[in-house]
Formats: sequence, structure tokens, C-alpha cells
Amino acid sequence: MINDLESIDWASLEHAYGPADDVPGWLRGMVSPDPDVRNKAFGNFYGAALHQGSIYSSTVASTPFLFAMADALETPDRGEVVALLLSIGRETVEAELIYAVICGPDGEDSTIYPDTANLMREHADAFIAYTRDPDRRVRRASIEGLGLFLDDAERAVTLLRDRFTEESGAPERLLVVRTMADLALRLPAAATPARTWLEALADDSTTDPNIRLAAIVHRARCAPEPIDDQTVPTAIEVLRQVTPSPPPEQNHPHGDQDPSRPCTCEAEPEPDPNVPGQIAAAFADLERHGRSHAPTTPLLVAFHKALGSRVEDRTALLAEQLCSPDPGTRYDAIDMARGLITSLRGEHTRLVRLVGDCLLPRDSYTAAAAAAALEALGPLAEPARETLAAYVTHHRTTHRPDAWASPHRVLRRAHQQAVVALAGLGDERALPGLLTALDTDTDVWRVMNAMGRLPQCARELTPRLIRRLADVDHSREWPDVSPTSLASALAQLGDPAAVPALAETVQAALRHKQWPTAAPVLKALASFGTRAASALDTVRPLTDADNASVRTAAAGAVWELERRSENVVPLLERLLDDRRNFDAIDLAGRIGPLAAAVLPRLRKILNEQVEQNARNEQNGSAVLNDSWTLVHAASALWEIGGVGETHIVVPALLNAWKDNPSTAGNVVACLNRMGQAASPALPRIEAAMAEPRRDDDPWGGITRDLEFQRTCQAILTRLRDLPDRASTEDGKQG
Repeated sequence: MINDLESIDWASLEHAYGPADDVPGWLRGMVSPDPDVRNKAFGNFYGAALHQGSIYSSTVASTPFLFAMADALETPDRGEVVALLLSIGRETVEAELIYAVICGPDGEDSTIYPDTANLMREHADAFIAYTRDPDRRVRRASIEGLGLFLDDAERAVTLLRDRFTEESGAPERLLVVRTMADLALRLPAAATPARTWLEALADDSTTDPNIRLAAIVHRARCAPEPIDDQTVPTAIEVLRQVTPSPPPEQNHPHGDQDPSRPCTCEAEPEPDPNVPGQIAAAFADLERHGRSHAPTTPLLVAFHKALGSRVEDRTALLAEQLCSPDPGTRYDAIDMARGLITSLRGEHTRLVRLVGDCLLPRDSYTAAAAAAALEALGPLAEPARETLAAYVTHHRTTHRPDAWASPHRVLRRAHQQAVVALAGLGDERALPGLLTALDTDTDVWRVMNAMGRLPQCARELTPRLIRRLADVDHSREWPDVSPTSLASALAQLGDPAAVPALAETVQAALRHKQWPTAAPVLKALASFGTRAASALDTVRPLTDADNASVRTAAAGAVWELERRSENVVPLLERLLDDRRNFDAIDLAGRIGPLAAAVLPRLRKILNEQVEQNARNEQNGSAVLNDSWTLVHAASALWEIGGVGETHIVVPALLNAWKDNPSTAGNVVACLNRMGQAASPALPRIEAAMAEPRRDDDPWGGITRDLEFQRTCQAILTRLRDLPDRASTEDGKQG
């Protein structure tokens, strides 16, 4: 059939990068006798015709040819062909329902996924035949197809049972176990027999531990009833059987911890000098994040997903992983622990300490992962503070005083991550590392967000940041160090000695029309309040700048620097012409009752948005609702109008929270300022506090959620006390 490729007008079809006239060459390359040619052909097809899991017209047109290749015994790498078919089928089965919902029955491309999925189901018998193929690679690649493409539940369960019995290899048997659970989740008719089979494997202590662990995990995935109290303890017991202690010399994945020897971690390649350090580091982090260091890792990831919000069970499992004698298991558990702590509320002290215990001086590879996780935990890393400090101090005393700039890249990365995590806790023992970064110009980008956490060290840090800010070349669109990051750090440090430098930076940015720089630096100036009054001559003219963001930031700075509403409120009328100018709306709120002149405009902004959202809901397009406009306008109305605006403010805030959970932090901050007037929100706040998951804010992270919880608790305490106080007052009057 490969000779029929020319019968298709491939140029009229598409893949991720345009016309698909190169696809026939890739298909021919897949059957080439040259393995290099075959590898390149498969890679090109995956990268373009199955780009990031997307299905294109050329992907569908290729499918019959791929089946013909898989059926032909003379095809080299038949297993790779079957694996490619499986990848296409998996993507279509998983996406067909989503695309049907999004595109609708009449969408132009709405049928490509379900049509391709149906094509795969029509070839279900081919996958059955592949599972019986003499070539083990073909069998292994096809097993998952029994769970994806067969719609006869009874037949599929029987075939998988038979395949488990007939296969002797552990990889194939593990695939059968996983596929049985996938089948149970896809076809309700298969659920009972599949679960019964998985339970028998999971409960049989004579079963191979690897298979038994897989059965326990996949039974948990597809069980409708709550996971019982013995599931995790049993899994931990089996996990111990699966991970025997390695020899001492293999105690860490990339090094050893013999204190008499230096770190023996594998050297990391030098990054491209033409790529900014933060960009290179981000890609390296992504690459590391995609690695698995232990064969059990995918299984344990699936287990944690199945356990969901059962914090105690997941903590027990992670504690076992983090204490495992297997170095790879420990390493991979670090990120799983970070994921649990950052997503679910609960008592995490034990896990934080265990992650801190992974800061091993002779295993910088693992230590870097542990330090990065602790940095992500923000204030919750407190139980590991002393461990972090000891690790940082050890590097400075054992290796070199300027360990931040160590020539050993892995050690340097681990030390830098630990310093930043320690600085995130406001610990001045991080200061030597920060100073080394600034003085040696080594990976300065890594410390920019950390320096502001050490206001007690402003005397040492502020002059260095001022010098760097003065050296910024504003003619470049992307300076080596972001002037906005420098300005933000100076604002957090709070030393007014930075005011002249910030004012000069604003002027320099404007000379080069760098509006995205000027506006944030103006906000940094504003953070100094009246202490920055000397910059008024620079700031005031900018309230009439050509750029709206600069005009708004300048108006805000004028208010903060001199606190005279008569000089700012008139500016708001023009700024509020854009109802999504949230900075202007917030400025009106900060001015408070003195900004009463803009109340009509704010009410109009709020009412127009409420009406627009109502129309969206009537049209079935509630997803388009603009919740942020409601939050900002309602908050400003309360700050200016007070109790008289309650009847429109509270409903607007609660509707915004309902439509967009990311607004929760801003909503409760306003409700907290409203005192007793926030009483109608009490049920919603109680429900939010009962949620096991953290506040859904992609930008704020743990710090934002902790603040959210504190604010909610303050509101609850205040509002729940109101009836008691009222009763007391009634009693006194009686």
C-alpha cells in the first residue's frame, strides 16, 4: 500500500507547520532499511502530524498506510508503527468528547477527532491481532489498544485477562493491569469484572510485588467506593518490597554523601552563552521535570491522583517515598510533596522537614530539587529554615566563600536555590549569597525576587541595586536585568535612598518610549509615599503622558506622594473612560470618600458589566463573564460610598467569586473591610474555608492562599460574634 501514497493530494492537507506534502516522505522513511532514516521519519511525524497530541487532516490520511505497515511482517520497527497508531488513537479517544462540546455538532472541524476515534475502533481486531504477535515489541505497543478501542466490554476484559496469563514479561503484565483500569473507567459495563480482577491481584500476597503494587494503585483509580483505610498501608508495605536498599556507593542518583569526598554529581552542560540565563534555566528545569528517576514513579503519581484530597494518606505515602532507600524514589518524591503542599491545605510540617532532609551536601542534584521545592512553599518552608541555613553555611565553609559562583554547575544551582529559599523566609543568613550574586554578576536574575524579602538588609542591598539600575541600557527592549524587577526590589526594601534613582529611571525609560518600564517604576516610587515627595516634579507632568498606563501610574504616584485629592480626582474622570483600567479604579478606592465625584462613573461601570454578564448567561456564554471588573468597581464603590453602596457591592463581589474563583482573594479582602455589612457573604466564606484545596490563584501561590485563609478567618470571627454581642446588648437594655 505504500506505493499508493501518490494517490492522495498531500499538499491540500495540513499538519502543524503547514501543507503536508512532506508526509509521504516520512511514511516511506518509516519502512527504510536504514535505522537512522526510520528514526528521523518517526520523529518528524510525531513533531508535525501529531504535534503536541493534535490531530490534523494529514494524520487521518496517514492512518490506513500505518495500519498497512503494521500488518506487513517485512516492515522494520513494526512495534514503533503500532505505538504511533496507538498514540493517534489515544489522543482522539480522549479528545473527541471535549471537541464535540467545544465545537458543537456543526463546527467546521468538530468531526475530525470522533471520526478518527471511530476509525480506530473499526480496526480493533487489528489491535487484538497485534497483541498475539510473535514480536514482543508489537505486543507491548498494542496492549493499551484493547482498553481504548474495543466497545464490547466482556470481550475486552476476557482478552486482557488472557493476555496477562500469556505474557511472562513484567512490562507487558504491568501494561495489562493499567489497561484493565482504563477500560473500567471508559466502559461502565466493564467496571465490575475489571475491579474484581484487580482486587484479586491486589489482595494476593503471593503476587509479584511490582504487579501487586500496580493492582493496588489501579484498583484505587477505578473504584467508585471510598478508598479504605488499609489501601495506603498495604501499598507502603508492597512498595518496600519493590525498592530494596541499593549498595552504599549507589545511594544517590547523581552522587554520594560521603562527607570526606566532594560532590560527585554528574556535570551539567554549559548553557548557550547567547541565551539569557533565566531562559536557559527555565528550559533545563522543564527537562528535569520530565524525568523519572525510579521505575515506580509513574505508578505513584497515578496513586496520588487517585487519593485526591486525602491529605493524611498521601502524607504517609510521601513520607515513605522521601525516606526510601532508593535514591530515585526519594528524588521524584520531592516534586510530589511540593505538589501536595501547594495544592491542598493541611498539616504539612512533617513533609517539609523530610524535603529539607534531602539537602545533602554530597548530592547536589537532589539538594537542588529539594531547595527549589522549599522555595515554592514560601512561608510553609519554615520547619526547614535551619536545615536550609546549615546547607548554605556548609557550602560557604567547605567549598568556597563564594559558593554562589562555584564552577561546578550542579553544586552552584543547589546552593543558589537554597539561598533563594532561605531569603524567601526573610533570613539574613542568605545575604552573603545575594551579595556575591550582585558583586560578581553571577546569575543575578535568580535573586531579583528574593532581595525584597530582606528589608533588614537594605543598607547592604540598596546601594548595589541603585548602581545596577543606573547601568540599565533603556535603548534595549530586553535589558540583561529587568529595570522593573530592580525597582520592585527597591520598593520592597523600602529605603528612601532609592527615590532619586527611581525618578531618573522613569525619565530614562520615557526618553526611549519604554512605557512598560515607566509605569511599574512609577508604582515603585509611589510605594514610598510622602517620603518620595522630592520626585513630584518628575511625576506630575506624566499625568498627561501619551500612554494610558503611564498616565494612570503617574496619577497614583501623585496621590501617594502628596495626598491631595483635588490634584488627582479630576484626572480620574478621563482615566475611567476605560472601564477595564483597574489601576484607575483602585486609585479611586484608595482616595476614598474624597473621590465621591467619580461615584456615578463607577456605578455605571459596575452596572454595565452586570448587564453584560447577564446577557452572557442568557446566551449560554457565562464563560465570557468579566469578573475582575465587578471586583475592582465594587471594591472602589465601597471604599468611597461606604454602607450606602452595600446593596450593589455584596452581590457583585459574590457573583464575581462564583464566576471566577481566582478573584477570591480580592473579594474577601474587600469583604473584610466591610465589617458587619459583609454578613450576606458568611455562607460563601464558610464553604470556602471548608474546601481542602487552596485558593485557585495561579499567580499568588501559597502566600496568597495563606492570606486568603487569614482574611476569611478574621471575617468569620467578626461575623459569628455579632449575634452574641447583639444578644448581650439586648439583655443590657432589658
